[in-house]
Amino acid sequence: MPRLQLGDWIDSAVTYLRDHFAWLFDIITNVVSGMYDGLDAVLGAPAPLLLAGIFAVVALWLRGPTAAVLTFAGFALIDSIQQWDQAMATLSLVLVATVITVVLAIPLGIWAARNRTVSAVLRPVLDFMQTMPAFVYLIPGIFFFGVGQVPGVISCIVFAIPPGVRMTELGIRQVDGELIEAAEAFGTTSRNILLRVQLPLALPTIMAGINQVIMLGLSMVVTAGMVGGGGLGASVFTAISQVNIGLGFEGGISVVILAMYLDRMTSSLGTRVSPLGRRATAALTSLRGASIWNYRPQTSIAVVGVVVLALVAGGMNIFSGSSDTNTAVAGKNVGNGRPVNIGYIPWDEGIASSFLWKEALEERGYRPKLSQYDVGPLYTGLSAGKLDFQTDAWLPTTHQSYWDKYKDSLDDLGSWYGPTSLELSVPSYVKGVDSLADLKGQGGKFKGRIIGIEPGAGMMKALNDKVLKQYGLEGEYQVTTGSTASMLAQLDRSLKAKEPVVVTLWSPHWAYSKYDLKKLKDPKGAWGAGDGLHTLTHKGFAAKEPQIAQWLKDFKLTEPQLSSLEAAIQDAGQNHEQDGVRAWLKKNPGMIDKIAPVKKPAAAAKG
Repeated sequence: MPRLQLGDWIDSAVTYLRDHFAWLFDIITNVVSGMYDGLDAVLGAPAPLLLAGIFAVVALWLRGPTAAVLTFAGFALIDSIQQWDQAMATLSLVLVATVITVVLAIPLGIWAARNRTVSAVLRPVLDFMQTMPAFVYLIPGIFFFGVGQVPGVISCIVFAIPPGVRMTELGIRQVDGELIEAAEAFGTTSRNILLRVQLPLALPTIMAGINQVIMLGLSMVVTAGMVGGGGLGASVFTAISQVNIGLGFEGGISVVILAMYLDRMTSSLGTRVSPLGRRATAALTSLRGASIWNYRPQTSIAVVGVVVLALVAGGMNIFSGSSDTNTAVAGKNVGNGRPVNIGYIPWDEGIASSFLWKEALEERGYRPKLSQYDVGPLYTGLSAGKLDFQTDAWLPTTHQSYWDKYKDSLDDLGSWYGPTSLELSVPSYVKGVDSLADLKGQGGKFKGRIIGIEPGAGMMKALNDKVLKQYGLEGEYQVTTGSTASMLAQLDRSLKAKEPVVVTLWSPHWAYSKYDLKKLKDPKGAWGAGDGLHTLTHKGFAAKEPQIAQWLKDFKLTEPQLSSLEAAIQDAGQNHEQDGVRAWLKKNPGMIDKIAPVKKPAAAAKG
């Protein structure tokens, strides 16, 4: 049977939409990003414990003292493990996605409940939206809206809208037909029947749907961390890519706390705002009798409490242990607080060079922001202007496919390190395997697998498309995909167990100084010539920031400098990369002035 070119048709359709409706996507981007920035600014302004107190007051109003205490304790835990900013960014994404989803879902649900044809048409569409793997929504989201928070929000909306529509339709259809007939008999208009009969009685079911919208949106926001959505998704994605169990648990427990709070509050909100729910709550309270654990403050009292805490949070910062400071040295503040967005791949040289530039730009008065991406989203975001530059482009070989695709919208500022080399490596105790040709016929020794890195890495494409073919290793070996960190973890386990293993590596890399490894020779030159590590910017960045562009063009590091910088960051540990850079700079005085030189201020004229 001939292959149906469905994927090509979808690619063509997405390209057509992107090319002809760019204006619409720009409008959506501006609206969503504006909503997110505003809400994130509000949630990020108060000191963490003050905002935790506001959340606790809301919990007290909706569920009582026990929920309030647990709420404050949970958010205090998030602050104590330094995941507060990420949690508030995630909460902002979820709330923006929920508001937009509810605005779309409730009218659609009402329409479907009152029109059988609309219901029949919507049902398969909603089935498709809800059963499609969540990761798939990120791909068109990147093409239409670039990288960052907007594609994450849009993906959340698409993934979470089905339960909102379905539960709204179900709630309205479940309203007793005799009540509707009675309302019609008294001459009530169709509009008033909807607003005064159907919606109030359907409200508990609708609120249950909103609860599901929030939960699905939260799960999708975490996934959106892969495309620069930030928040707890970025923490989880970083933990996965670096096989960092501690960071993964911290990010995961923060997601759990946030999810439990949103779930409990939204489920109780339905009871609080529904007339039937309020009567049921009053009856239950009278049955149990007066007790401090059954206390629920009046809405007016809760509002006063929230307002008081909000005023305190807005006027004071007494619980905050940090404040924004300008680290620029006097006379060297050439940035004047201008933002610079830097993207990086979680490879050692990319982490090292990116955090080095973050430190340098901060000292020059800029406000650099680092965001981690996989290779594909990094190039997409850079070409779209969502990112300003990245320093880990392996050219002209490893990232050739990405460069060919995006070169018209990128500028290459040259190589700051090279040449590099790609290789397969084995432990030195593996005998009889010294070159790639020696791997043939020995697949059983290595369990028929080569331990790879990120599937989007150019090295992986070269390995599968060229190296295995030229050495006749196809079919005998399977290249496992994962991350650089998972490859290094497997290498470490195999070395401790004295097991044969073959891994993808490159030079320079700190693994060669830590482990006794053997680079497999490449007599056929399948890997190609060595790459240089290039700095890429989007078109127009040099015109916008000529000083930074010139610094990046002149930037160079030697192998001892890069290796020692990577080692310093490794010693500092996860989430302390900047500390590692600063420790390295202390051992290399004058490096900031070398890579980001500024003219000394002219002496004041004598009067």
